[in-house]
Amino acid sequence: MQTSPTDPDSAPSILVDRDLLSSLGTVLRPGPGAPEIARSQVQPASVDLRLGQQAHRIRAGFLPGRVPVEERLATLGSVALDLNGDGAVLEKGLVYLIPLEEELALPPGVRARFNPRSSTGRCDLFTRVLVPGHPRFDEAPEGYSGPLWLEVSPLSFPVRLHRGDRLCQVRLSRGDASLTTDELRAIYEDTPLCFDGDRPLGVDEVRFDHAGGLEMRVGLAGRDPAGWRAAPHTAAVRFAESGVHDPAEFWEAVHAPKGHCILAPGSFYLFASRERLRIPPHLAAEMLPVDIGIGELRNNYAGFFDNGFGWEEDEQGRPAGCGTPAVLEVRAHDVPFLVEDGQVFFRLQFFRTDGRPDQLYGMGRSGGSYRGQDLTLARAFRPPAP
Repeated sequence: MQTSPTDPDSAPSILVDRDLLSSLGTVLRPGPGAPEIARSQVQPASVDLRLGQQAHRIRAGFLPGRVPVEERLATLGSVALDLNGDGAVLEKGLVYLIPLEEELALPPGVRARFNPRSSTGRCDLFTRVLVPGHPRFDEAPEGYSGPLWLEVSPLSFPVRLHRGDRLCQVRLSRGDASLTTDELRAIYEDTPLCFDGDRPLGVDEVRFDHAGGLEMRVGLAGRDPAGWRAAPHTAAVRFAESGVHDPAEFWEAVHAPKGHCILAPGSFYLFASRERLRIPPHLAAEMLPVDIGIGELRNNYAGFFDNGFGWEEDEQGRPAGCGTPAVLEVRAHDVPFLVEDGQVFFRLQFFRTDGRPDQLYGMGRSGGSYRGQDLTLARAFRPPAP
């Protein structure tokens, strides 16, 4: 007897696009007065979520817990900004709370996790999802039914946002879909997942951690610039538009001629991984921080990789190509910090999905994905001048 994607007896996995499409209107549905969820919001193993009509400026972020969100909003809120039409500018350093257009109605055995989208992280927009009554950010427990709220704080640039803009995404899963170290090693031995340039790294050249992840490194050598640093005192970023900003007005080049550079406390940087990655069609992955004992850094706001990131196939369907670097969003804390080429910077945790999605990452999209990225800025910025 075949089980449905949301059946609690199904094998542990993250739901892929065909499962997610069948869940629209039921498990994931538009809230009151919201437009229907569009097919373009569905990614290989996640769904983009849309901003609602108003952004409420609040004095402080908070966990929902036992106090209703609306009650906290009444005590912490000060100004409501209309996101319809031309939208509104959210100022740097302030905190806002925005209702999302989507709601959840999770069945038993299915839970949800949220993460920022890639462009959100690359614009240094700090976001996290609040689920009413649940005392943890960025997750919804089995059986949750109700609305979702997004906390947004622009940390480097003011940003113009509109109703319907997509800053975060949700993935639905059954059970613990993460791979063990032994499972990941077996997959890697069959199909290398990391490359040094065009050379696949052997299984003994990569570092597996005890929790089923790969330890990944920052790449500074051989790149000029080696990274980008957010400039102070800029105009507002028009988040939803593509190629509208000159990067020279928002970013400063970071050079590392000797393979290292010093990060200024509190500044925001973009770097790329030394390894080129590819995520097989039956897996997804999440970028996670390493132990702060090897570097007091805040990195990787947006760290979910849908099935097929960096993946190519030949005419016979066999793996081809040499992967794609991951872009790292980094902020140093407290003191200046020296970063060196090849320094371990993050972990990559892999997850089973409910089979191969109908479309892999970046396929069939007319808009820009980061499928062929290197050290790529958010899509609102034009490519830097050579």
